[in-house]
Amino acid sequence: MPIPEQFIDELVARSEISDVVSSYVHLTKKGNNLWGLCPFHNEKTPSFSVSPDKQIYHCFGCGKGGGVISFIMEMENLSFPDAVRLLAQRAGMEVPETGTDEAGRKKRARLLAANKDAARFYHDYLKSPGGTRVRDYIAQRQLTPRTATRFGLGAAPDQWDGLTRALTEKGYSKMELIDAGLAVAGKNGGIYDKFRARLMLPVIDVRGDVVGFTSRILPGVEGPKYLNTPETMVFHKGRLIYALNFAKSTKRPNLVLVEGNIDVITLHQAGFDNVVATMGTALTEEHARILARYTKELVLCYDNDAAGKQSTDRVLNILKNANLNVRVLQLPNAYDAEGKPIKQDPDDFVKKFGPAAFEKCLNGSAGQNDYRLETLLHKHSLADEEGRMAFLREAVETVAALPSPIEREIYGNKAAAAAGISGTAFAQEVERYRKNRAWQARKRQERKELTPAAQLQPRERELRYENIRSARAEEGMIRLLLLEPALFPQVEGALRPEQFSAPVLARIYALLCQRHREGRSTQLAALTGALTADEMSHLVRVMDQPEALAHSSQALRDYIEIIQTEALKRGGGGQDDPLLAAREKFRERKAYGG
Repeated sequence: MPIPEQFIDELVARSEISDVVSSYVHLTKKGNNLWGLCPFHNEKTPSFSVSPDKQIYHCFGCGKGGGVISFIMEMENLSFPDAVRLLAQRAGMEVPETGTDEAGRKKRARLLAANKDAARFYHDYLKSPGGTRVRDYIAQRQLTPRTATRFGLGAAPDQWDGLTRALTEKGYSKMELIDAGLAVAGKNGGIYDKFRARLMLPVIDVRGDVVGFTSRILPGVEGPKYLNTPETMVFHKGRLIYALNFAKSTKRPNLVLVEGNIDVITLHQAGFDNVVATMGTALTEEHARILARYTKELVLCYDNDAAGKQSTDRVLNILKNANLNVRVLQLPNAYDAEGKPIKQDPDDFVKKFGPAAFEKCLNGSAGQNDYRLETLLHKHSLADEEGRMAFLREAVETVAALPSPIEREIYGNKAAAAAGISGTAFAQEVERYRKNRAWQARKRQERKELTPAAQLQPRERELRYENIRSARAEEGMIRLLLLEPALFPQVEGALRPEQFSAPVLARIYALLCQRHREGRSTQLAALTGALTADEMSHLVRVMDQPEALAHSSQALRDYIEIIQTEALKRGGGGQDDPLLAAREKFRERKAYGG
């Protein structure tokens, strides 16, 4: 059975949304609502609103919204039952044992236990005679036994079923090992190890749970160089940051982002406990939001080859609106015996030149604006007019994108001096570019405003309305029912879900009516487990529209009439009123855009 409704109601009542959200987001009161920077997308101007009156949050930038439970689900990447448990722990409440939900919780706990036991198996095997080759490789990478123990490094046997045999003897089923990503299904119902003949690096989340593994093939062994746990119930590469469980406690003023897991371990061993990496994937906005929870300054330290520089440029574009001060640490160029440039990564650098040299580079890391200008200077030759003009065109675009006029003046003067022109001329060109860009933005907005029907559509394409007039009335009716549950008797028997034009609104209406008939809560937070994230965000946008509650009964009748009439036009049926089809008098209401 699901978590009891009475418990959900009490939990939501004890979990004031502004208190919960403010533990993640700095909020400032403006009018009736609280505002802050959205934790779900990168922005520098607050568009994230929390309504204590309605107990909802809504971002006008990315469109996400919901109640207190859906907020925790989004922020912590948790299922509905797990989000309820986290909130309950916060409120000092104990969640009643439940059937279906309890089964999901137990499955998650079982997968985490399997990963933990696998990590122990790999670490023990590293110390055994069978782990000699991996120990030799670790020594070759100049990692100490103490470091290997701290990061839980291990060795996967060069066998088909070394791990699976050990874990099945501990009582794990074949399906549990497959679900954990530790085993692969073979023919004839058998399974075999996912990882074989590899250096194993357990991936530990910020809560201290082993959620999966990353691994490296040994020299001379065939197979992919790096191999991660596949996506599972507990392992999501797009949300995981390697070594953040250590780096979150650093006393250093920043976090350093590198490309490889071995880079992370080497730098931690050298005393840099603020180094992290993504899980073999490119940095995403989701990664940026997670990092911003733990630091105000992020230093990028990618390899100094062409690929590393391209990655740096791409990441800077992702981070340009993040709530982070971003700097770039460029490792010095390295050359071979013939004077040709060679790739140098943080691991190589700290081994060759030592921690003090890396510390010096870290202290001298450039701000992202200086890095962008320096990149442009290397890209274009200023020795000829063509190169200077190309540099200036890109420099103007780069400086014009800076939000602060002080930043634009500082970096504009630097770019002008590099190109040998006056700062005044460069500033004039920057302002001309900004005015032209603002004019283009206004034109796009004007074109958008000339199509009001598009403004009334949901953001998500799969939720789009076919009948705007009916859908707006459907929105209004749902909004009234959520704001005034006492109105439910007026709609029961008067309107059926199949008369709705928008499937998403019909589904929400049917859900509300069913819950009301069963005596269950119809408040928005209680719907979280029954709606998708997109559906919940859309419902919050519906809730955030104005509604005149002083005449709610009349408004409800107006909405019902419109929905019924539009259903008849579509051939969707109506009530048994022979005069309804002939009605042409409709009450146009401001609330639905009429």
